[in-house]
Amino acid sequence: MMPRVLITGAAGFIGMHTSIRFLKEGWDVVGLDNMNGYYSIQLKEDRLNEIKKVASQVDSCFTMFKKDLNSNVWSELMIFKFDSIIHLAAQAGVRYSIENPRAYLESNILGFQSVLEFVEKTKVERFLYASSSSVYGKNTKQPFSEIEPCNDPESYYAATKKSNELMANAYHKTHQLSSIGMRFFTVYGPWGRPDMAPYLFTQAGFNNKPIRVFNYGKQKRDFTYIDDIVEGILLLATQEKFPDNATICNIGCGTPLGLLDFISIVEQNLEKEIKKEFVDAQKGDVESTYADVKRLNDFVGYKPQTDLKTGINKFVKWFKAYNG
Repeated sequence: MMPRVLITGAAGFIGMHTSIRFLKEGWDVVGLDNMNGYYSIQLKEDRLNEIKKVASQVDSCFTMFKKDLNSNVWSELMIFKFDSIIHLAAQAGVRYSIENPRAYLESNILGFQSVLEFVEKTKVERFLYASSSSVYGKNTKQPFSEIEPCNDPESYYAATKKSNELMANAYHKTHQLSSIGMRFFTVYGPWGRPDMAPYLFTQAGFNNKPIRVFNYGKQKRDFTYIDDIVEGILLLATQEKFPDNATICNIGCGTPLGLLDFISIVEQNLEKEIKKEFVDAQKGDVESTYADVKRLNDFVGYKPQTDLKTGINKFVKWFKAYNG
């Protein structure tokens, strides 16, 4: 009998790639996504079509539920037996959390509580969920290590993700629910989110539009290619002995790059210079992110494989093909 995984946020960027990878590894995948309008619903539908295309080519099954985390979907999902649950659904975006914090409360806190209750009720032994590098804030020493306290978030989004980690830890103490919180660092690649810098920069260059470069280009990010993120997720979900606690793991590249250097590589792939408007840093942003991936390497032998030039080349090729 094939193993089965529930992937929330399946129509999202990381969710799509994770769903496809698990299908190719011989898992049946059940997806859950509310398909909200934070960005293009058409992009999300196109991602789902990619998942369905792969499912039709392999001997695995993909079932999709287009419902909210805070709906009655959990009673419908009780018919399945899950070997693993990978919770990726969330209201994303640091900057949008300043404008609309309630959306983050409903999705990232109340929605996460709904997931915890389902995991506890169904006794699923392998539960992974998406946290974020944003929990580290500005004042954490670099590289960012999981042992740092992370008690000074710069945004409401970061606060909700830190809350998820605390909730998971409490559920282990009170319900013996084991979990792994995955702190993702800046993820990029084909089918990426339109509100993220790689997409925005490429789109602007493609359309001969200017970009705003925040903090005058002083930012550094630990850009991590999507395939490396998904490899980390797969390794954690399928490791021989799942941790009997509520633990945290960074999934990043471990090589931060200056924003201007990143833009330069995009320009090389577009074969044109992008017009730049240098502006102040935005509220909620941190100047630098840098993942210590030693814990993940010790757990499952994780080593990122995709260098930035290769990753951006793949992203720009996809962007051109997708946007005609």
